[in-house]
Amino acid sequence: MADVLVIGSGPAGLCIATALSQRGLTVAGLSSTDPAKPWPNTYGLWADELEALGMEKFLKCRWQKSVAYMGKGMIPLNRDYGLINREMLQGHWLAQSKQDGIEWHVGKAAKVTHGSKRSEVTADDGKTYSARLVVDASGHHPAVVVRSPQLQPIAYQAAYGIIGRFSSPPIEPNHMVLMDYRDDHLPEAERKLPPTFLYAMDLGDDIYFVEETSLAHTPAIRFDTLQHRLERRLAQRGATLQETFHIERCLFPMNMALPDFTQSVVGFGGAASMGHPATGYMVGSLLRRGSDLARAIAQSLETIQTSPAQVAQEAWQALWPSDRLRKYYLYSFGLENLMAFNTYELQQFFTTFFELEQSQWASFLADTATLPEIVQAMLVLFGRTSNPVRWGLMSSVFSHGKLLRRTLTA
Repeated sequence: MADVLVIGSGPAGLCIATALSQRGLTVAGLSSTDPAKPWPNTYGLWADELEALGMEKFLKCRWQKSVAYMGKGMIPLNRDYGLINREMLQGHWLAQSKQDGIEWHVGKAAKVTHGSKRSEVTADDGKTYSARLVVDASGHHPAVVVRSPQLQPIAYQAAYGIIGRFSSPPIEPNHMVLMDYRDDHLPEAERKLPPTFLYAMDLGDDIYFVEETSLAHTPAIRFDTLQHRLERRLAQRGATLQETFHIERCLFPMNMALPDFTQSVVGFGGAASMGHPATGYMVGSLLRRGSDLARAIAQSLETIQTSPAQVAQEAWQALWPSDRLRKYYLYSFGLENLMAFNTYELQQFFTTFFELEQSQWASFLADTATLPEIVQAMLVLFGRTSNPVRWGLMSSVFSHGKLLRRTLTA
């Protein structure tokens, strides 16, 4: 019987499995697919986030020229952005798993039962796997983690992207575009529809990654709509796709309900609602918070008689302490504001946002700011932004006040 059974072998699963094994725990894994199957999505984050963790070697590309467009002018962000070398990071974690003796089983978890000293997961093929604790890292629609009731409609971030060569550069060479909310390539009628933006990178060798993204919407923006908008955007720039290397379709929930913290299973990654509620970023959070969760689990398991329920409670407390819960609800309030804005209002909002001190907007995006720091940044933004944005923010206090109340009571 293992100390911990990890369900799922995506970035969250491999991250927490190796973090646990590095704490001296015996770890087993259960995955519905081969853990060595290549990850399908592109993962980007700010280079200084990886540097702070001593993991900058996992950057495949790095751009000093990171910019945003919220109108006619370019906004230089003056902060290096990076693209994670997903093959290298996955290979690193798999090699660490092998070195630490983690055995990965292929199967789909169907149910979990708990006893006084162990939990048992039954796969859909009838095989059972026992451990002192189960960690579910199987994604936004988890295998065995139970969520609290969903109190608001689910908002989805959706994106359609292409890696390819074009007849001319689709963005400025050597640049990374975090957000391009310009919409002058769309006919007037389409500009009234839910806003989308371009996220793009020059990958070198005349290869570019371009992705049309919906920050969040209920219901999700269709992929064919995103593809149509991307094609119109590229056509305006005179960039014809000549060679395609990869098509990317991303869809994930931004505001799924938090897990039930009284259960005897622990979640990690999407299964634990760890995605940033206002931006969707999660990889940096996995890398930062995985070691803290592994430490809490290892310390709890030092006592031989500890039950799965007791270990889980300490683990949930480490992953979701009250100050992080308060930030989650404040970020969720911010998401509701962003979804209510039209393109012009979003342009005004983000123009002011990136005019904040870099330390303010950087820590907001990374979810590393304290609650008082987030409140301070939001107050500064409110004082500097346009009247339409101010009115939208004030209106949200009445329509989504319950999220603000939870910020105070969590």
